[in-house]
Amino acid sequence: MKSFLLSLSIGALALFGCSGGESNTAANSSVASPEAATTSFKVALLTPGPVNDSGWSALAYEGLEAIKTDLGAETSNQVAQGNDIKESMRSYAQKGYNLVFGHGFEYNEPGVQVAKDFPDTIFVSSSGSATAKNAGAIRFYLEQSFYLAGVLAANVSKSGTVGMVGGPDVPSIRSTFKAFRAGAEAAKPGVKVLEVFTGKNDDVAAARQVADTMIKSGADVLIHQANAAAQGVFTACKDGKAWALGANLNQNDNESGVVIGSATISAKAAFLEVAKLVKEKKFDGTVVQLGMEKGAIDFVFNDKLKSQLPEAAIKAVESAKADILSGKIVAPKDKF
Repeated sequence: MKSFLLSLSIGALALFGCSGGESNTAANSSVASPEAATTSFKVALLTPGPVNDSGWSALAYEGLEAIKTDLGAETSNQVAQGNDIKESMRSYAQKGYNLVFGHGFEYNEPGVQVAKDFPDTIFVSSSGSATAKNAGAIRFYLEQSFYLAGVLAANVSKSGTVGMVGGPDVPSIRSTFKAFRAGAEAAKPGVKVLEVFTGKNDDVAAARQVADTMIKSGADVLIHQANAAAQGVFTACKDGKAWALGANLNQNDNESGVVIGSATISAKAAFLEVAKLVKEKKFDGTVVQLGMEKGAIDFVFNDKLKSQLPEAAIKAVESAKADILSGKIVAPKDKF
């Protein structure tokens, strides 16, 4: 962890120098001067879903809590989607917040746009490529672990068919799905990979229905990018006697008992380090990419189920992971 923080700090400084619960609902959205500054460091988090989703939003909340604990920051978080994103950003800026995290690709462009009106507030998204002097992004190379998940899925599958269940059809999710497909096809040429988007992060019933259909079509290993709706996928896998793969957070302990491994992000250290840069007034907008080599991305087996997996499948994942770390394998990722 120390090496990760050090490398991130040095990298970020070099780049910058040269995509729980809800609280503090956004109020007045008109552009105005921030409220009188206080001595406190104020950090806000916007997420696409509730922070108790045991996935994407939850891992961002862990980062926010670390900022509160380690930096003594005053923090706030709320769900913000669609047209509410800019309004929420403006509201926090007007209240004198120093840093506003938007956890997802959909917060990148709005953050850059709102940043023009609030030069004293820094806007950072988890994903995205747009930047400004006081706006940037953290780019988690999640595609690396999704590639490994694809390798495992193809090696574990008995039917030769695996599936991917997405929520919103956005570039960041499509990119991870491409990496999963690449890993599966590299492991088992000819494997069939199904892909469906429900369009929503929180529709558990829709995710379960899609997963049920995939399983009936022969898929026996499924991965998701559905945030809170992931439970629908896990339940369908349990009922359909299929294996599941977790995403973003380590979801191996899900009550379904069918998650054999998880493609994970460790956002805590990254969020904390960015907050330190902002607090020290050393932030200058850019995009920082974080991958396995910096400890931000990993693939974690479920030790409780590992004995039920083919030894060859486990070795294939371990070999591919070593090749990613050495640079022999470059997991595909889209530019967005």
